[in-house]
Amino acid sequence: MATAKKTDIRALDLPQLQQHLVAMQQPAFRAKQIYQWLWEKSATSFEQMSNLSKDLRKALDESFAINAVQVNNSQFSNDHTIKNTFRLADGNIVEGVLIPLEDRMTACVSSQVGCSLTCKFCATGYMDRKRNLNADEIYDQVVLIDKQAKLNYNNPLTNIVYMGMGEPLLNYANVLKSIERITAPDGLNMSYKRITVSTAGIAKMIKKLGDDGAKFNLALSLHAANDEKRNEIMPINEANSLKALADALKYYFAKTKNPVTYEYIVFNHFNDEISDAMDLAKFCKHIPCKVNLIEYNPISFADFTNAEGDKIDAFSNYLKSQGINTNIRRSRGKDIDAACGQLAVKEEANA
Repeated sequence: MATAKKTDIRALDLPQLQQHLVAMQQPAFRAKQIYQWLWEKSATSFEQMSNLSKDLRKALDESFAINAVQVNNSQFSNDHTIKNTFRLADGNIVEGVLIPLEDRMTACVSSQVGCSLTCKFCATGYMDRKRNLNADEIYDQVVLIDKQAKLNYNNPLTNIVYMGMGEPLLNYANVLKSIERITAPDGLNMSYKRITVSTAGIAKMIKKLGDDGAKFNLALSLHAANDEKRNEIMPINEANSLKALADALKYYFAKTKNPVTYEYIVFNHFNDEISDAMDLAKFCKHIPCKVNLIEYNPISFADFTNAEGDKIDAFSNYLKSQGINTNIRRSRGKDIDAACGQLAVKEEANA
């Protein structure tokens, strides 16, 4: 006779958990205690829930599962960046990165196993999308990276970016639920203002963020402000043109009043000329925004290389001359597999 599959307890909201506890002939208030262990204290086993009786802990363990994510491998960069692969309960691998700076500790987390968008410069784009991550699997990455920050640098996480493996807006419900648990007073109680969701640009979902009154920050991975060039490196642009994205961003800003960040990797001899900066400056006129110019971390699958330093500086200076808030983000973890997807691809190949 087949063993009944255990219910993923973190897939239940509090009222659903209360219903299960009542069905187990337990008082409903026990659900709040369990919920606190799961989301405030980040318990990974029922045995840790010390204010519950042993009999209840045993009963919970027989009926429910906590599908805890575990650190599979970590690489430590000379610049103190820590790149992790995380093993999910089903054996799949995703990535997360701790980026320590003087004024902040940032976690970069994944939202999918692999990705379906096939961006030509991204290692994850060369993987198949296997599945979406559940909200608790995203939450666990944050908890594990926070522990690394405290252990290695004696500081807690201050910022979270959904900029790892996968396209967050193609896993919309789970991403928003994970943010709700991360920001909730009965969760990790972090500020929405410290969370950024980065998208490759899905116009209808950007509009949905506006309709849903998103409180977190939105970043658009732009990388070219010219449809022909963007089509070449980001096939998603063929169905989400720059005009469609501009319209969606205007709608989003009208609903939320939140400015947007444009992420722009500066590739050598591709999008690094002043004419490209002029295209970007024009796109920036649509809504209040800032631009992060990003140094490229090359991958073996692609022929792209990082633009020369003087080109990046000239690009930045032009944008600033147009009144655009512009920052240059230097590449991190150059001595490890720090580009998104690199380490997971390597470990998948060696599995």
